[in-house]
Amino acid sequence: MVASGAVRRGILLVLSAPSGTGKTTVVQKLIERLPNVSRSRSYTSRLPRSGERNGVDYNFVDEARFREMVSEGAFIEWADVFGNLYGTSAVDTEVQLAAGQDVVLVIDVQGARQVRECLTNVVSIFLLPPSYSALQQRLFERSQSEISADELDRRLVTAKAEVSVSQDYDYIVVNDEIERCVGTLCNIVMAERSTAESMRVDATQIAETFGA
Repeated sequence: MVASGAVRRGILLVLSAPSGTGKTTVVQKLIERLPNVSRSRSYTSRLPRSGERNGVDYNFVDEARFREMVSEGAFIEWADVFGNLYGTSAVDTEVQLAAGQDVVLVIDVQGARQVRECLTNVVSIFLLPPSYSALQQRLFERSQSEISADELDRRLVTAKAEVSVSQDYDYIVVNDEIERCVGTLCNIVMAERSTAESMRVDATQIAETFGA
């Protein structure tokens, strides 16, 4: 149990997946289903897509400002993804974690590697499509309205490279059916919360034997 008046520190969850795997939908449903889970709002140099709002979906900045933030050490990770810059604010993330929020970073494998190298107590999850052909179909459907044929090919090549490092993650979850996938993610979060709490309680009990 968390001591009266104490705030449980949130868990930092890193989720990576190839483009077209459905990570945005999965994370949104996870947030709707579990209390005290929020998605980190990344900074990006790309232009907003239809329906996206600044300060809600992303923090949109121009490339010059983004690179200034890099030089200022503002990000716990940043990466160039398909020609656009994305980064996670160190300050914003710490505020959420300190307030007891479990924070989901939806970032590519470059960013995930940076986070795992510089932070401890990170839970990493890789989201897989059910098959390569299923991913091809999803991206092909998107290419009809959002991306070019060349971009489609580039994303498929990138997907192969990303999947090749999936074994580096703590968990691998297949998004073959959306509700089942979200249920699995909920189970992971609840299990990690339980583990973190039991470790905290053990440490508190030991400290009490010292009169702390």
